[in-house]
Amino acid sequence: MSQTRKTRKRAAPKKRATVKRKPVKKAQRQPLSAQLATVLPMQEDTIRRSGNWLILGLLAAMVIAASMMLRLPQMAAWQVGEGIGRLGFTVERVEIQGIDQMERLPVYAVALDQPSMAMPNVDIVEIRDRVEALSWVQSARVSRRLPDTLVVSITERRPTAIWQHDQQLYLVDAEGEVLEEVPLDAMPDLPLIIGPAANRQVANFEDLMDRAPALRPMLAGATWVGNRRWDLRFQSGETLALPEGQEDAARALIRFARMDGVTGLLGEGFRRFDMRVPDRFVVRVAGEAERSTAPTITNPDSDSDTI
Repeated sequence: MSQTRKTRKRAAPKKRATVKRKPVKKAQRQPLSAQLATVLPMQEDTIRRSGNWLILGLLAAMVIAASMMLRLPQMAAWQVGEGIGRLGFTVERVEIQGIDQMERLPVYAVALDQPSMAMPNVDIVEIRDRVEALSWVQSARVSRRLPDTLVVSITERRPTAIWQHDQQLYLVDAEGEVLEEVPLDAMPDLPLIIGPAANRQVANFEDLMDRAPALRPMLAGATWVGNRRWDLRFQSGETLALPEGQEDAARALIRFARMDGVTGLLGEGFRRFDMRVPDRFVVRVAGEAERSTAPTITNPDSDSDTI
């Protein structure tokens, strides 16, 4: 008996039940004002308004910066100044005060060399700086006198000595500033100083001669030697070699002036007096070798500053 095979149908695999997951809602990002409100003791609306004002302020700053780069305010101010000038406020006169020895023409040239003659547009600071660059001017002040006058007040440098340098003569003041060249046939009655950088020693030279004023009328000139000391030349032909150092030189000069007042050293045929070594007085006679002599007088108050 044949057995019938019963074919069993394989049962189809059961489908797994899919669980639908609920979409996860992303956390909404809070605005910056809300985040700041949790930190700062301020309301969110206040923070939002402040932020708006801040943005407006930044935009305004950018606009102002751009206008400054384009010089718009300066251009506008310049046009306003030109308009004021057309109303009659234009430079017509330049009044110069304080000038005694220098020429006026360079000052006029500076004051009138302006891109605009309208009073508001005249740069008085620039005029002052250019006037003070002139050799004779120590300081200057420039002001407007409405409606049409510029006033330039000048403090002149005072000529103190004549400086001989590189075979040229220059007029210099106490600070050593060169004022102008001096022609040989028109030399003023001022001391003559000679030597490189001697002009920078004018103040020290004046102080030195003030210690012995009796010798000043007899002085013909002075040489700044080795950038360290003075040789004085007198009208009678003698030369006095002073030591280094302002105080040592002053003491030696005072001592020499007293000796000359007592014994009459100048005009007696001597050629050179050397006081470079303390407590020594070396005399050279014309046509003779140097000989060292002791001081002819004692000087009990040799530390005194003047005679």
